[in-house]
Amino acid sequence: MSNTKEFAFFPGCVLSQAAKESKMSLEAIAPILGITLHEIKGWSCCGASQAQCVDPMASLVANARNIALGESMNMPILTTCSTCMLTLTKAKNTLDKGAKEHINKFLAEGNMQYQGSTEITSLLWVLYQNLDTLKSKVTKPLSDLKVALFYGCHSLRPEKELVKESSTNPKSFEAVVEALGATIVPFEKRLDCCGFHASYPAVKSVQKMSSQIVGSADSNGADVVVTPCPLCQMQLDIYQERYQDAQNSKIRKPIIHLSQLVGLALGLSNKELGLDLNIQDATKLVS
Repeated sequence: MSNTKEFAFFPGCVLSQAAKESKMSLEAIAPILGITLHEIKGWSCCGASQAQCVDPMASLVANARNIALGESMNMPILTTCSTCMLTLTKAKNTLDKGAKEHINKFLAEGNMQYQGSTEITSLLWVLYQNLDTLKSKVTKPLSDLKVALFYGCHSLRPEKELVKESSTNPKSFEAVVEALGATIVPFEKRLDCCGFHASYPAVKSVQKMSSQIVGSADSNGADVVVTPCPLCQMQLDIYQERYQDAQNSKIRKPIIHLSQLVGLALGLSNKELGLDLNIQDATKLVS
């Protein structure tokens, strides 16, 4: 990020609605870090790992279209939603391994074509690849903040699809948060699943899983749980009262987006980062 990095930005549905604070904070930190975001015009829902089970062909066409729109901008595609990144990456892998010609027949009806010419990346990965620049922009090191890092499944798994780093011994998130000056607490749940995608069919199991994540962070002395995935953030923040009550737990813990944590270290205000929009109070993390 020593020079301006331009990206075709794929916000995804969650950042457009339920996690507006994630988009707010991303757009607040981007110019400070030399990142220019150009939102992809006409993007559509990636399917969020659900549509693929109902109609895999329609889902593949939809995501080929999303990628083709990004390709037409001649920029790598960036998303800050781990599920969007996984879904788009899986689609790209399928297209590049032989499905491109067939799917392009559908795209041709809209005068579009998938070429396979662009990279798909995430905010976490861009930050990890530019640690020196990130460190140089920190104006308010988070030395007094104890942080539990929660990767979320789709930031890492399946490893054979994402091919970013080890899914059992990842280092990107830790490196980024260390660059911000925060103290990372031991957290045995950091690679667990939050249960978001099973919330409806397995509600009792998900309540237990989510409660254990919050409880583990608290028992290890964390002030806050941070995640690069807005779906994980939503599951652990918005629904926290419900599942903690169901588990008879009085523990409550702020759950924030990676972009919000970065923004705090860059000296941005709670308002600029949308921290006042989080359900569990996250406005008192930095004095």
